[in-house]
Amino acid sequence: MIIDVGDNKYKLIKDYRDGFDKDTFLEKYTSYFENYDYIVGDIAYSKMRLKGFNKKDNKFFNRINDYKNLEKYIKENCAFDCRYFVLEKIQK
Repeated sequence: MIIDVGDNKYKLIKDYRDGFDKDTFLEKYTSYFENYDYIVGDIAYSKMRLKGFNKKDNKFFNRINDYKNLEKYIKENCAFDCRYFVLEKIQK
């Protein structure tokens, strides 16, 4: 699935437990996420939370938002076995 947001396109690469809801994502998305290579959304208590992650070659990369830490983030910062999704930015 491809999602258009502003000038960017994202590909849904993971949809754990049917976590992706396009309308809710579009409501939550802001220009803040434009510099991220990946957007992760997790759902707990009927609320969606978004977080950006980058690849190492992104000029905005920092260790906190390293995509390699995604599984650790899900395990340590999200509700146990919560629904979540991962969107990958499609390069222009």
